[in-house]
Amino acid sequence: MNYPELEKLIQVVKDLRRPVTGCPWDLKQTHKSLLKYLIEESYEFIEATESEKSLEMQDELGDVLLQVLLHSTIASQEKTFDLESVAKNLSEKLIRRHPHVFKDPSLATNAEEVVKNWEEIKKEEKQSNGGASSSRIDKSYLNFPALFSANKIGVKTAKLNFDWDNAQQVAYKVEEEWQELKEELVASKISKERVTEEMGDFLFSGAQLARHLGIDPEDCLRQANKKFLRRFNHMERLIEEDGKILEEMNQSEMDVFWDSAKSQEKAAKNN
Repeated sequence: MNYPELEKLIQVVKDLRRPVTGCPWDLKQTHKSLLKYLIEESYEFIEATESEKSLEMQDELGDVLLQVLLHSTIASQEKTFDLESVAKNLSEKLIRRHPHVFKDPSLATNAEEVVKNWEEIKKEEKQSNGGASSSRIDKSYLNFPALFSANKIGVKTAKLNFDWDNAQQVAYKVEEEWQELKEELVASKISKERVTEEMGDFLFSGAQLARHLGIDPEDCLRQANKKFLRRFNHMERLIEEDGKILEEMNQSEMDVFWDSAKSQEKAAKNN
């Protein structure tokens, strides 16, 4: 196989990181300084994917690839690892974790068995590398976005039979946490620490309810964010068309335009 454009890209990134003649910005970057860009580019790819825009997906996936190449180039310069070792490690891991493809087809006949085998092999790998956790739930889950992490924790504990029986039971738990949060909000002296704790419990139980309903809580909130921004932009247009300036309006005045934007969106959706 020949990938001339990929080879060209790898060389371009190396040139950007070349001492003296490279790009000053790229040269000053480290693994840690680049982390925020990896997260940002990943979410931009998610946005493009959800919008089903192939050209944007291609562009954003390229930006994600750039982050992989930058990290690999930095590591190569530090003599810790390089792109070749990254690729070698990944291919070996994929072969090792897919024995039903590369060894014995009878080891997994459906997607559920594949996932189960994957987790077992992953656990064995950690034990052999001396990295097995004393807990059955990996603390690395805490490195993910909070709602995503809450969902993964719930999925893991459910496999250990530590879970609610159905969505209705979780809904009761959500209501219980909401009541506890409200109690803190009406206390004679509001404690930010207590409110933070109760808000966390409320959000965690909400994430578990979403899981029981077959909904990804991270995606759920992301869609809500998109809906709010879309409606806010609609409200801005209506205010501008009415000859008003948003910054000079009070809350009740803006609410009128917000409700109008909401009604127009619902009407358009029903048509």
